[in-house]
Amino acid sequence: MSDKPLIMSFYDRPNVEKHVIPIGPGVPLGLEAVNNSRLGIGGVYGSWGQSYDNANLPALVAERMGQSLAAEDVLNLSELGFDFRQHVPTLSPVDHLQLELEIGSRLLKRALQTCGWNASDVEGVLIGISGPVSPDYVSRISQMAGIPESALKVSVHKACDGSMGALHLALNPELSRPGRLNIAERLRGKKVLVGGIEGLSRFVSGASDKNALQLFGNGMGVIGVVPGETMKFLVGRSFENYDEEGLLAVRMYYPHSRSAAASGSMIDIVQDDENTIRIAGLMNEPKNGESIEMAGLMGMVKLFVRTGVQVVEDVYREYQALMDRLGQSGKSITLGIVHHANYKINVLKAKHLSKLGIEFPMPWLLNDFGNVSAASNMIAFLRKLPEINLGDHILFDGFGAGTYYDVMAVSMGE
Repeated sequence: MSDKPLIMSFYDRPNVEKHVIPIGPGVPLGLEAVNNSRLGIGGVYGSWGQSYDNANLPALVAERMGQSLAAEDVLNLSELGFDFRQHVPTLSPVDHLQLELEIGSRLLKRALQTCGWNASDVEGVLIGISGPVSPDYVSRISQMAGIPESALKVSVHKACDGSMGALHLALNPELSRPGRLNIAERLRGKKVLVGGIEGLSRFVSGASDKNALQLFGNGMGVIGVVPGETMKFLVGRSFENYDEEGLLAVRMYYPHSRSAAASGSMIDIVQDDENTIRIAGLMNEPKNGESIEMAGLMGMVKLFVRTGVQVVEDVYREYQALMDRLGQSGKSITLGIVHHANYKINVLKAKHLSKLGIEFPMPWLLNDFGNVSAASNMIAFLRKLPEINLGDHILFDGFGAGTYYDVMAVSMGE
């Protein structure tokens, strides 16, 4: 696990484009565009809301909870890899909707500019969202960005795994279920926007969980890829393991049957029309009706590390076998892009993998965002994108409450 980056507010980074959205008292927005011309891949990431460092966060949490945090309840967030995170002020439901529609559409428009694409050329938009502000959010921001109605719009609700679930669907044709649209086959060779948009400040604002209020914040990231060309699927695994204990219980703010499908999957797949699909993951929801409830930080470790290591090991062994078959046994994973749940979880995963003889760089890159759920893998990837070379093999490791895992190895370009 690489060293954590220098402490700096996201808005203070030299390449961040800063704006103010005129909603409520005015909401700061920051976007940073990244492009790698060698690969033909670009994208944009960012955040919105006021930036709070660790010293100022307890006051915000006290305001949200209606009481001050006890000294023993204040997390050592820097030790967990988080020094800043962004939060919005208290807004009405109507203002939250308008704000996140504006945020999402601006992100897509800026990503199109960065990739040098016309909106009319985009044939797919796949977005991971833990708690969407509206069920039709992806369709609405796509329309606001000028993307054609004929483009495929896919909303993926698998908690922090959402963006990796979306990328996996765009790349791996083997994920298709009988009788369902094969998303990867439809999008192969097409211009596609894939990412995660997480308004977690809104999501956790009404919660009373002290840890969640300190860990989570707003974040988003979208990349432009051409599946099968600029990014090629090698091997991967999508895995579900229901969180019976509710170690990280999350309310489903999206339609779900709340019962397993005939296949035993926790996933509902609903296709509203030929171009609109919702992938909805079953969650163990908080008993108190709030948005999120955590069984402490050790609960997250228990939830994500053991199974998470196993899924990564399975994919890595499959990757090695593929390289052997292709006569490229010396080829290795250049970089691992791992969900940033917290620094200690990722270090522990790296240690367990090392004991299995599996080692590759897994840098920690998001100290200025907090845990931003499905956005974290995309932000981490964009921050490393300028250093990635043609032909590099990248391993994406997504995991989220529920519990869901999407791990895949990809080849960058030809």
